[in-house]
Amino acid sequence: MRRALVGGVALAVSAGPLGVFLVLRRLSLMGDAIAHGILPGAAVGFWLFGLSLPALTLGGLVAGLGMAGIAAWVTRRTGLREDASLAAIYPISLASGVLLLGLAGNKLDLLHLLFGSVLAVDPPTLNGMLLVSVGSLLLLALIYRWLLMDSLDPLFLAGVSRFGPLAYGLFLTLVVLNLVVGFQAIGALMVVGLMMLPAAAARFWSRHLPRMLLLAALTGAVCVWLGLLLSYYANLPSGPCIVLLAGLAYVCSVLLGPLNGLLRRQPHLSPAH
Repeated sequence: MRRALVGGVALAVSAGPLGVFLVLRRLSLMGDAIAHGILPGAAVGFWLFGLSLPALTLGGLVAGLGMAGIAAWVTRRTGLREDASLAAIYPISLASGVLLLGLAGNKLDLLHLLFGSVLAVDPPTLNGMLLVSVGSLLLLALIYRWLLMDSLDPLFLAGVSRFGPLAYGLFLTLVVLNLVVGFQAIGALMVVGLMMLPAAAARFWSRHLPRMLLLAALTGAVCVWLGLLLSYYANLPSGPCIVLLAGLAYVCSVLLGPLNGLLRRQPHLSPAH
């Protein structure tokens, strides 16, 4: 539980800001699609090497980046919108991964891989989560300005710098890495919730990007802490507990957030007759 808490909080701190940029770029579906897309690669690594973090990470990274690359290639070649390409590809990836894991013949590990288990956070996994978290934050700080300009005005960035595509490629790699390294504790089907729900909730509390990044990270960290407590005392799976609490934070933000919250809007007065 202590390892899961430290690793989960570290993951939330790095994944939340990435989710904010996905929301900002209107690519929220991409996080969900990549989370499903990493499963075949992770399944191959699991089939060959068992619950080995390097094998699962490498397999998931190759599969996630490959799926995103295929979706981008289909979009360029056919004119199909990128979100439609991702929506078409990720069910295939999910079905392939589940089939491969089923053929491995270990249903208990299949459930742990899909929905997470705190018992999967051994010292090597914790070290990997901390390494990815720290590396993600450092690299995100390095490409922050390019990524911000590419998200708000890509034509302007293309006119003043050639680093826009590189920044986007590095950002996409960070998204895949965070999803891959988190699925052992939170689950392949649950980890995207830790990335996207705090980010979506932060949009209702601030328009200032650095503040949104901080809010998303803090919200995710608190949800990991409370979710693990709920999981421990109620004997429930850790991944769904964490994501449901993040979902609760999102619902509260939708209702009470000062920016377009449903209960904070000023009532429209009808004109006098």
